[in-house]
Amino acid sequence: MRLNKYLAASGVASRRESDKLINEGKVTVNGKTASLGADVNEDDQIYVNGARVTIKKNEYYILNKPKGYICSVSDEKGRKTVIDLMPVNVGRIYPVGRLDYDSEGLLILTTDGELAQHLTHPSNTVSKTYLVKIEGTITETVLNPIRSGIEIDGYITKKCKAHIVETNKEYTKIHITLTEGKNREIRKMFGAIGKEVTLLKRIKIGELSLRGLDRGAYRKLNKQEIAYLMNL
Repeated sequence: MRLNKYLAASGVASRRESDKLINEGKVTVNGKTASLGADVNEDDQIYVNGARVTIKKNEYYILNKPKGYICSVSDEKGRKTVIDLMPVNVGRIYPVGRLDYDSEGLLILTTDGELAQHLTHPSNTVSKTYLVKIEGTITETVLNPIRSGIEIDGYITKKCKAHIVETNKEYTKIHITLTEGKNREIRKMFGAIGKEVTLLKRIKIGELSLRGLDRGAYRKLNKQEIAYLMNL
């Protein structure tokens, strides 16, 4: 790993500022003054202004977000955030992507900025599956415009998968799988066919699921799950 990237990952400074520290002779590697462009590894002893620096291991969590929380580190309006549901000593952790205030379900939180950027980049077509509940009945045929792409806010949504999983006179439950995630997109899609969403819950990201995680609860991702997300 390049030295400036190592310093940035350890929280010392940005890569640009790290280069400045290196140029000023304030960084040593294994007792020797470091030079720009140097490569380092975990076994090297790296010091900045005489203090040892190391990269903290990234942390990865899955949270079953309840309604009434926003996907942010803080909120100027004083609303509850998903960070309030995490351990006090969790450190600088951030939600990956968003679920709106009235939505619930699977949310990934991590200290790994590169993974967060990878999963949320527009070029990444990671599938996300939601449980949607609407009032009254609906037929599979009525869902066809949603499946094939429907106009909302002046654009046509991408094709998606949708099928009914439960229906009665009072409500209908639908599973819908998208590869894009624009603001309140699902609510707007159903609004375009005259249906109001009363429950919206994300149940899967790719093949990663809540697996019985209680509402408001979280757990650490295991090595296999982390590797899976990195390869999406």
